[in-house]
Amino acid sequence: MQEKSLIKQNILQYIDFKGISKYKFYQDSGITRGILDQNNGMSEENTTKFLACFPEVNPAWLLTGKGPMLLKSYSSLENENDISTVNEPVAFSGKKRGIPLLPIEAMAGVFKGDIQVMEYECEYIYIPMFKDAHFFMPVLGDSMYPTYNNGDIVACKKLESWSFFQIGRVYVIYTSQGAIIKRVMKGSSEDYLLIVSDNEDYPPFELPKNEILGVALVIGGVWVE
Repeated sequence: MQEKSLIKQNILQYIDFKGISKYKFYQDSGITRGILDQNNGMSEENTTKFLACFPEVNPAWLLTGKGPMLLKSYSSLENENDISTVNEPVAFSGKKRGIPLLPIEAMAGVFKGDIQVMEYECEYIYIPMFKDAHFFMPVLGDSMYPTYNNGDIVACKKLESWSFFQIGRVYVIYTSQGAIIKRVMKGSSEDYLLIVSDNEDYPPFELPKNEILGVALVIGGVWVE
């Protein structure tokens, strides 16, 4: 059974914290009635409506569940409820389409150029510093700790060619075995890459370049130290 998306879980947590009924929430925000009870993703339109109606909510917390719930500029809320806050918001603009936050199971479609991937009920993120990204994806596991933790979100720029790699950079590499997020180093020959985890508990391994089906450069991420 499909689970409720993280954004919906966080919205439910917020309105419970504020003591807002679902009826009042839908009435004030203009969000599609009943959407919070559905076990699927939250559309860009509804996410934008939520942030517009409740500007005190920290967008980074809404998207990832990490960090403080509220922005520091809403000091009255900070004093009233003893909720830690942050100084600056992560920008989110409803005027732009945003970049899809894709589930792991959608990676095959991304790298094959399959437009059907967009039939997934993706949530959308708009962060100006990552405007060149093609998609966001979640980090699973701790193999890239401490650079990326389980549950972090990375911004990825799809590459049309992978004949050249920037040694030492982090990439999403798609093979027949699925997608991995790893650091790329020089292999034993031109036909191989050395795939390295930042977590020393995971040994490096060599990957033949001819097994690579798709590549995206990780250009940043959303996480909390």
